[in-house]
Amino acid sequence: MEDDFAQWYTDIVKKADLADYSSIKGCMIVRPYGYAIWDLIKEELGKRFKETGHENIYMPMFIPESLLQKEKDHVEGFAPEVAWVTHGGKEKLAERLCVRPTSETLFCEHYSNIIQSYRDLPKLYNQWCSVVRWEKTTRPFLRTTEFLWQEGHTAHATYEEAQDETIRMLNIYADMCEKALAIPVIKGKKTDKEKFAGASETYTIESMMYDGKALQSATSHNFSNSFAKAFDITFTDKNNELSYVYQTSWGASTRLIGALIMVHGDNNGLVLPPVVAPIQAVIIPIAQHKEGVLDKSGEIKSRLSKTLRVTMDTSDKSPGWKFSEYEMKGVPVRLEIGPKDIDANQAVLVRRDTGEKKTVSLDFIESEVIELLCDIQNNLLKKARESLERKIYKAEDITTFEKIITENKDL
Repeated sequence: MEDDFAQWYTDIVKKADLADYSSIKGCMIVRPYGYAIWDLIKEELGKRFKETGHENIYMPMFIPESLLQKEKDHVEGFAPEVAWVTHGGKEKLAERLCVRPTSETLFCEHYSNIIQSYRDLPKLYNQWCSVVRWEKTTRPFLRTTEFLWQEGHTAHATYEEAQDETIRMLNIYADMCEKALAIPVIKGKKTDKEKFAGASETYTIESMMYDGKALQSATSHNFSNSFAKAFDITFTDKNNELSYVYQTSWGASTRLIGALIMVHGDNNGLVLPPVVAPIQAVIIPIAQHKEGVLDKSGEIKSRLSKTLRVTMDTSDKSPGWKFSEYEMKGVPVRLEIGPKDIDANQAVLVRRDTGEKKTVSLDFIESEVIELLCDIQNNLLKKARESLERKIYKAEDITTFEKIITENKDL
């Protein structure tokens, strides 16, 4: 990773069985292990969304061209990336259909049909789906032609309510990144040049990668009432007057898996925070052909599986091969047990983040593994935060800025 960070990243994506390339340029196949990580990220975000009153919804993947054209700034912002459907079967369509790059216009059309009164507000919706953006340069998870994400869309009675929602969701993303992904972030507001097409204000969380580059990890947008005016989304307020709604949208994608790789990974592969690790502990029987080893390993697996995501590798591969394989996959804890360990009523725990080994009694194996997982989660966040802070400099003028850039090779 020190010599060729981009190649290191691609190697991990493939060797850790996260994704593979497809026959369609710029599209990836998310493999079961990679999708399992996405499922856990979805679970962490989903529970936070539901705790704040959001409901899941699903919109069509096609947008009529006339609908997309209603918001001028929005369509201009996405025009270079849009994929179009022109035929249905053998028939040419009377109107082109856009394959959704995002779903603002669909939600606007829906809101204009279902919102009539202030009693209908707020609408707090979230959608899990894929979107298509015809990117010129792609890299698995970071930027692909089609990718998985969630997009939240809300409607409110006032600008202040929409702004509160925008910031609330930004904070939810930051909380999830720090507590689940062990990735510290910097929250901020985008410049007018970089804000989302059609938005009044765009806020972002940025995470710092190993190579010193920042990665936009999630965004939250306040649309004010610009979309509402374009789509005529009005409601009767408490004063019996007609008003436009105020809207927000916010999103995070499988790019977060790329962030996990680049923040925590090392030269042995992935290093996964336990909260989003599909396998939190792997049991490796040593000399498994000897009597009692597999039975005891199975017993430990049954005990740990009551509270943790655990697997046991009984394949005929050598223990050393298995060690390397699960290190590549970033499994937080490896549990080794052989005949001598069984005689001593113990097992060896090896942590992925530091490589440290610890011998523990089988009588307390559940609490020992859980404690170790908690320590790994906290340590990964601590290391990532220290890395971030080392790469933050303050420049109050252009001369100082240029000096910092020149003198620091990691920038």
